[in-house]
Amino acid sequence: MKVLVINSGSSSVKAQLMETKGGKVFAKAYCQKIGLKDSFMTYSANGIKKDIKKDMPTHKDAFKFFFDTLIGQEMGAIKSLEEIKAIGHRMVNFGEKFTESVVVTKTVLKELEKNIHFAPLHNPPALLGVSVCMELMPKVKNVAVFDTSFHSTMPEKAFMYAIPYELYSKNKIRRYGAHGTSHRYIAMKCKELFGNLKGKKIISCHLGSGSSICAIKDGKCVDTSMGYTPLAGVIMGTRSGDIDPSIIKPIMEIKKFNIDQTIDYLNKNSGLLGITGGKYSDLRDIDEHLDEHQVKLAFDMLAYSVKKYIGAYAAAMGGVDYITFTAGVGENGFMEREAICSGLEYLGVELDKKVNKNLPRGTVEEISKKDSKVKVYRIPTDEEYMIAIDTANLAK
Repeated sequence: MKVLVINSGSSSVKAQLMETKGGKVFAKAYCQKIGLKDSFMTYSANGIKKDIKKDMPTHKDAFKFFFDTLIGQEMGAIKSLEEIKAIGHRMVNFGEKFTESVVVTKTVLKELEKNIHFAPLHNPPALLGVSVCMELMPKVKNVAVFDTSFHSTMPEKAFMYAIPYELYSKNKIRRYGAHGTSHRYIAMKCKELFGNLKGKKIISCHLGSGSSICAIKDGKCVDTSMGYTPLAGVIMGTRSGDIDPSIIKPIMEIKKFNIDQTIDYLNKNSGLLGITGGKYSDLRDIDEHLDEHQVKLAFDMLAYSVKKYIGAYAAAMGGVDYITFTAGVGENGFMEREAICSGLEYLGVELDKKVNKNLPRGTVEEISKKDSKVKVYRIPTDEEYMIAIDTANLAK
């Protein structure tokens, strides 16, 4: 089945057309700067990749331009939009009610709109993407796939905060996590690699500009590092990760910020970027400047924060059988993987440094020594494929 996977942002739209059987990708598009004068689309199909300038005042204009290009003579990947049998949409967090992927009807859309507040930056453009697709392709089913779904199996002791209980019972303030579609993909690949996951304990490290760690037991999530929002957990490119909430007040006083500006500061000006003095948020840049004190500090802090979560989750699950690395940094950062695994020998981790350093791109690889008690793997993630599979299953 040909499925279109959509990730609609505030000023961008990412789209990928793929075949669920075998995972073949027919076309990819990234519409950027929607609503601005210099908007353009990066489009690839048939082995050709091209940046196309196009005035896209609205998301509807962006979708129309993508659809026209998709069936166009020059770079078309399909002959007719009727070949698209379903559309899957990446959703961040719409609260406890939506624990599984769902076909979006008008009734479901109204329920989703009631829960926009759980991710006020991400949810409105995501719903806008759904509405536009329903308008432009009314005969095609739309499916919402939630980042938080995989984490819905967390026990209460893991997802609750130690705040007055009524804030949960009435307002649903709790840990929701993120990157669930990626961690679910890793669990699926682990099942393919290792067989039945019953009794198995996996720690999945999704490391990129945004990062999260997930504890997976019996194939299900039992804990994850991100919280009510993706700001919590390990240090990230521009996000602070875990902090003492009491430092919010002095930050507001020092910077003369209101609360919204302060949260924005912790999301966009902190993490690796903040530690390096505003120089670098990308670990590729950090890897090249480790001779600078603050840059090396940022590298060490990142590895330390991930290592602490691995230790915590090993304790929480009563051990660990597999540690996996995925996403941009997890897949390609051999220095980060080595630094994180260094010192975990007490758990039974024996990293093969030579193998770890010389991995081919895009493959599933074991990077631990053959006699390592805990097996360590690099597994490329594919969130779009998971969204496509969910969408195809529900749209049949």
